[in-house]
Amino acid sequence: MANADFKIGVVGVGRMGSNIALHLKDEGFSLTAVYDNHAPTARKVARQLGIKAAKTLADVTAAADSIITVVTDDKSMHTIFAQRGDSLLQGAKGKTFINCATISPDTHLEMEKRASAVGATSLEGCMASSITQAREGTLYLMCGGKKRVFNKMRPILDAMSVNLLYIGKTGQAAQVKALVNMVMNINTAGLAEGLGLGKAMGLNLKTLMEVFSQTGANSRVLETDGEDMVDRDHECYFSAAHAAKDSGIALKLGKRAGLNLPLARAAKGQFDRLIKIGKGELDKSGVAELTFPGRSGTQKKTKK
Repeated sequence: MANADFKIGVVGVGRMGSNIALHLKDEGFSLTAVYDNHAPTARKVARQLGIKAAKTLADVTAAADSIITVVTDDKSMHTIFAQRGDSLLQGAKGKTFINCATISPDTHLEMEKRASAVGATSLEGCMASSITQAREGTLYLMCGGKKRVFNKMRPILDAMSVNLLYIGKTGQAAQVKALVNMVMNINTAGLAEGLGLGKAMGLNLKTLMEVFSQTGANSRVLETDGEDMVDRDHECYFSAAHAAKDSGIALKLGKRAGLNLPLARAAKGQFDRLIKIGKGELDKSGVAELTFPGRSGTQKKTKK
């Protein structure tokens, strides 16, 4: 099949979904429908694509053969794949869903079951990249589900990614993604503490980051978030609220496996604190607001 033969709908056209849609259009795919629970967002992206925003979820399914979903959490997935009322499952026989949200493995399994019940197929498309990569088609994409569905969707998946991995059966890609984000969140919280302590001791942070980069303190997070922590530039690419949610998924997996994960729990606690003080929509680099001296999140309450 040529790219133009794929009729694609995208549900959830926020930062990631919108850029995936725009890139696929650039690659010659037929974008036929977009939907978002915030209708103005959907209309804006639809105008950029030269189409009309779908008014209902069922309209997306009717207009597309392949539907990419990029929603916030498990609750949102259950809503868009509802078994009653407006739903992507209406008229879904023969359609394929590529579910890209970071959600629990159990929810991916449930959505596969619901899709199968109406004659549709589904695939996990877990993303380990951010907005820029979504727009450029250079995502790190981990897929789970039936291999035949993965092979059928390869043209779309290849266009979205520069690194494409088939992990295994449904749920396994979500497990890997949860571990990726768990470790990333631990690294982010740890870097914020190291730089915050360096600041408190009066060290040159540019020099400190250079030393980090050449030693065992190096990490991918140092490259992406270090300067932002120092400069307080927390433009959101991956929010603190999402970091807390994803660490929570990993902790539930750990509990099920009978493992204690104290570092994951501590990192989640830091991102939960950001949410509590009203800064959950900052980028994950915003965790530095809790560790750098003199910043609002580090101010101690004075006793009366």
